[in-house]
Amino acid sequence: MQRRFDQLDDIWPAGLGRRLGAMFYDGLLVLAIWIVMVSAHLAVVRLVLEVPAEQVGTGLAQVLSLRLLLAVSAFAFFAFFWTRGGMTLGMQAWRLRVQTRDGCSITALQALQRYLVAAISLAAFGLGYLWILVDGEKRSWPDIASGTRVVVLPKRR
Repeated sequence: MQRRFDQLDDIWPAGLGRRLGAMFYDGLLVLAIWIVMVSAHLAVVRLVLEVPAEQVGTGLAQVLSLRLLLAVSAFAFFAFFWTRGGMTLGMQAWRLRVQTRDGCSITALQALQRYLVAAISLAAFGLGYLWILVDGEKRSWPDIASGTRVVVLPKRR
């Protein structure tokens, strides 16, 4: 169920600097999650499947399952925060929130769209985020594709 946010009059579109700061913070958190996921994957491969140490990571199934696990865990991190309160931990530090154009929390489908297009944006040498500099509404490719926007929240009084 979507939640309607308050403070809609005191917000403004987020610029590139704040977004990069939040992305750096969240990147560190995702890295920590990935370390746990790789450890769990390794434990399953070695202890449950009893694959010898010299064969770990050599099979196509092992490689694909690990990549899928990493992609799904990163998506779960972002989707959880985006759909609940509109802010990841990095976004909270930089006072950013992702929301629909009418000021509501985003849906799981919008979170998936943002996540997939963000990957494309980064793979295109960051062009999808540099787009903020030329877009009149400071939207990135993930914002445009998912019909969302990232806004800066006012300081708490």
